Amino acid sequence: MAEVYGTARPRKRWGRRLLITFVVLLLIIVAALAVADRVGASYAERVIGDRVAQQLTEQKATAEKPDVTIEGVPFLTQVARGNYQEIKILLKDFSGPAGNGKNIKMARLDIRAKDVAAPLDTVRSGNGDIVAGTVTGVGTLSYADLADLIGQQGLKLSARDGKLVGAAPFEALGQTFNATGTANLAVKNGVVNVTFADVTAEGLPNIPLMRTLINNYVKQLAFDLKVPALPLGLKVQKVEPRADGLFVTTGASNVSLSSGGL
Repeated sequence: MAEVYGTARPRKRWGRRLLITFVVLLLIIVAALAVADRVGASYAERVIGDRVAQQLTEQKATAEKPDVTIEGVPFLTQVARGNYQEIKILLKDFSGPAGNGKNIKMARLDIRAKDVAAPLDTVRSGNGDIVAGTVTGVGTLSYADLADLIGQQGLKLSARDGKLVGAAPFEALGQTFNATGTANLAVKNGVVNVTFADVTAEGLPNIPLMRTLINNYVKQLAFDLKVPALPLGLKVQKVEPRADGLFVTTGASNVSLSSGGL
């Protein structure tokens, strides 16, 4: 019996060492794969960021260096499948031409490309097309910048009960009155039409002549907000007055992320 016990202990120690060695090797492999995964994702994010920056330059728009994040872990399995669940692109201090020498400015433009189809052969060779099923972008245009685009002196904009409200000085009968009214917002072919209605001026006589003067004044406030060309073919779909500014929602479908898109 002593001999049996004597030969069992070394085998147990050897088995324990083998298990430990296997676990250590497994951890090393996992760590190496994790590093490779992040390196690959970082490279892809830099490439996408450079292409977005190039497109902004071509569109005569400016922004800080694009901050790109490829969602989903692990990244390498997405490469193998040829499908990426989501790519986030953040543009800070975005500015683009809106005509008449003025620019539309947004502190941040958040872009999301989802269901991106990029076959492995296409990624390797650079030939073929990479397509995003949907692309959306949201940003906020401050009321001060919007008033500057409209160009009416003294115009102040704000949100009230979910509506855009404008107030501006109005001269009549040798006096200055403060006119206020709500704005109607409509999006057509990527252009935001801004028109004012229900304009009143406290203290102004309610007579036909004064109403005609106010109606003519309201027509001067009408404005077509031409949003500049955005990355990835994004078009304005909806605008919504909020406390901090005009919230702009953009979108596009089946967007090419190859040479024409990114």
